[in-house]
Amino acid sequence: MGKRIYLAANNPDLGGGEQMLLRHAEALLDLGHPVTVVAPDSPGEVLDAAAAGGADVVPIRARGRRDYMRRLHAWDKTERRGLLWCHGLVAALATAGHRRRIVHLHQLPRSRAQHAALLAARAGSDRLLVPSVFLSRRLRGSGVCANWTDDAPRQSVRFPAGRVGFLGRLSTIKGVDLLAQAITSPSIDPRVQLLVAGDDRWVPESEGAPVRAALDGLGERVHRLGRVAPETFFNQVDLAVFPSRIPESFGLVVAEAMASGVPFVISDAGALPEAAGPDHPWVARAGDPEDLARVIGHALATSPEDVRAVTDAARIRWESEYSPAAGRDRVARLLADLEVL
Repeated sequence: MGKRIYLAANNPDLGGGEQMLLRHAEALLDLGHPVTVVAPDSPGEVLDAAAAGGADVVPIRARGRRDYMRRLHAWDKTERRGLLWCHGLVAALATAGHRRRIVHLHQLPRSRAQHAALLAARAGSDRLLVPSVFLSRRLRGSGVCANWTDDAPRQSVRFPAGRVGFLGRLSTIKGVDLLAQAITSPSIDPRVQLLVAGDDRWVPESEGAPVRAALDGLGERVHRLGRVAPETFFNQVDLAVFPSRIPESFGLVVAEAMASGVPFVISDAGALPEAAGPDHPWVARAGDPEDLARVIGHALATSPEDVRAVTDAARIRWESEYSPAAGRDRVARLLADLEVL
């Protein structure tokens, strides 16, 4: 049996970084390492999922983020006996200066305060990991450990398409309002429907209100699915669209679409084109609803045979780069490099 490895979460609920923590825990268990997941005790989504996956858990009873950071610092200083993998800036900053740590960022710091916090959080760490080459180029000294997704049943290609879909946070930074504008373009068949999956939890009102207004303006052409599993979403759409305005650090939904065999349109925001691969044909300019409408129209006009060629190539890329097997291999190489046996 390998050495025990500890994983510290930023938050108690299942955001993107926490989902990747759980996938890393699964990979470490598959590689024969005992795993302990540390997270706030309430609401307990991360801890419950980790325990269900076979990891040991340490609930940190805390009232808010500052209290969690203080208690995580104390726990780490007195209780940990092996490598700590900090999934996010909160966990990394709470344990700043402690040895035998991996600092793993899932988002680009977006303020001077966050950059300063990262500088402090890196003190004493063995590695700074990020999920994309795009992000690595912006954070000196970081290494790339790309995200991966669960496998998914392949969906059949259904073209000509009548159902365009979005999956993610309902925020202007994700470009949902731009997608609503694009759908009303004269270049898009008015019979095309928009399916929207996700919610606006944790979305500031300034970013959520324009999205709600844009979707309301579509009337009966929009269908709100709420929070659903990716498999449920991809089973209902013919073409997925991920039109982020701001630079994305990776693009997990892109990898999920690649696994599912569903064709997708992306913007050129950050690492989205990197995730999709250099040959992906449907990439729009970020923040430009007219160009987004043009690219969606191009995708909808593509023959079923050509669409299948694109989705087959995407699935092959997913298997080699973003599958559980690919992720497990990356984790194994990292541990070997750190001499964690």
